[in-house]
Amino acid sequence: MVSKRLIREAGHRRKFLAIIDDTPECERAVAYAARRAQSTNGVLVLLFVIEPGDFQHWLGVEQIMREEATATANAALDTHATKVRETIGIEPELVVREGKSADEIHKLIEEDQDIAILVLAAGSSKEGPGPLVSSIAGKTAAFPIPVTVVPQNLSDEEIESLA
Repeated sequence: MVSKRLIREAGHRRKFLAIIDDTPECERAVAYAARRAQSTNGVLVLLFVIEPGDFQHWLGVEQIMREEATATANAALDTHATKVRETIGIEPELVVREGKSADEIHKLIEEDQDIAILVLAAGSSKEGPGPLVSSIAGKTAAFPIPVTVVPQNLSDEEIESLA
């Protein structure tokens, strides 16, 4: 069960959470979440989760791998944040976590009681809609807040008209 959302209380605004990863549909989720945040006077939160890799090397190698993964995460977040700033004019919150994606999403939702909507985008490849969208159907990864799933093939104009 998720803790009470605070978005109706003074000084709080509804936050839209979009996940940054290397999937092609990620950009569509960010575009939709950013437009929804703008149109509702909300906040956009961009989360990049560094999956637990094979960091079990010698201490020096492990540290270098973690630093490289963090640099990659920050670069991806900065790229999306810059696009949001330039096209929509809002300042997103940027979050980097290390762990399993579903677990870190749950933790962030529990910690930030203003996050009210998780926005994901469904891929259109033959492999399926993507791991996070697929996990929604599973009971173990069901998210405790509403989830909006954006089709990958929506154009910017279509997203703007829907958001």
